[in-house]
Amino acid sequence: MIREQVLKASVHDVRYLSALLRGVNFANRATVTVTEKGLVIVVEESRTLLGTAYIFSDAFDEFIYHAEAEAPEAQGSQRQQQTVNEELFSAFEIPLNIFLELMNIFGTAGGSATSKPGRFKAWRKPGDESEEHESDGGEGGGAQDEGSSNKKVKTGQFFGGGSERKTGMRLTYIGPGYPLTLIVAEDASGLTTTCEIATFDAEPHLELPFDSDQMLSSWLRDALSELDPSCDKLTFIGNPSDVPDAGAHTARQRQRARMQAQPNFRIEATGTFGNTEMDYPNDRDVLESFECEAPVRFSYRFSHIARTMRALQTSVKTSLRIDNEGLLSLQFLMPSSTPRMNPDGVTSNFIEFRCLALEEDP
Repeated sequence: MIREQVLKASVHDVRYLSALLRGVNFANRATVTVTEKGLVIVVEESRTLLGTAYIFSDAFDEFIYHAEAEAPEAQGSQRQQQTVNEELFSAFEIPLNIFLELMNIFGTAGGSATSKPGRFKAWRKPGDESEEHESDGGEGGGAQDEGSSNKKVKTGQFFGGGSERKTGMRLTYIGPGYPLTLIVAEDASGLTTTCEIATFDAEPHLELPFDSDQMLSSWLRDALSELDPSCDKLTFIGNPSDVPDAGAHTARQRQRARMQAQPNFRIEATGTFGNTEMDYPNDRDVLESFECEAPVRFSYRFSHIARTMRALQTSVKTSLRIDNEGLLSLQFLMPSSTPRMNPDGVTSNFIEFRCLALEEDP
């Protein structure tokens, strides 16, 4: 009996998907949750930092999801049918760095899984005049072409061609106990490779429920990029917006009142070589929006905040939120080649990081 595939998805260009996943590639194991709305990739570090990439189904050229069949009674406690917004979902774990390396197997995914060059060199089509091709890829080219010619008709409907070198991919997942299968092709008429990634049962990850009523700031990129990477601790300080010059009558009095007033938002970086303070007023030229009902002051380990830099540098908009328990939420809206909006009103795909404050702070 042939099992129905739980997931079947394809993209003609993996660069956008690869950029999203690289934003949360700070730990080897990632939990993949599949629903009808798309994919949710969760990565956890030290039971303190949680990175989540939300990839909606319309980011794929094809996205088909079928709920898993009911598991045997022996496995019922591990794989019970649950709902997320009244929808069934499937979850499994994969080594995220291997997944990224496979998407970049032809060298056209816009970067490797790590900061170092990828292990795989770019494949080249027969006829490309290149010394590197002659020395590295000449022997295996014929075998790859022979295998891909048999799949040309099938892969052509999933992977786009064109003069620009792109890597297309088709994902399939049959269910628990089966690998995640990738068919990767440079284009419809080029080289094709099939890879299988072992999947593991999804383990419970850190649950960080967020109360978003405390603070909101659609900003961050320039502030963190100016900090010394040798910092040990990063402190976010927020104060409610007030009118410091309410009792001032002259320009000099109003200026003095502004200088003595607490900053609306301050970042303090503490390191071996000293401290750095950066103040930001509640100005639309600096903060697109700012809300703070009560003074807040919480510190975080800088090494955890630094994990967000890759997603931050790629994002087009950033939201920073802190609840009254010190839980930090950073949301990064990722760019997209085409404007998207799902039924819930969320535009495009985004990455979210949640980090617990240091216990030494009240």
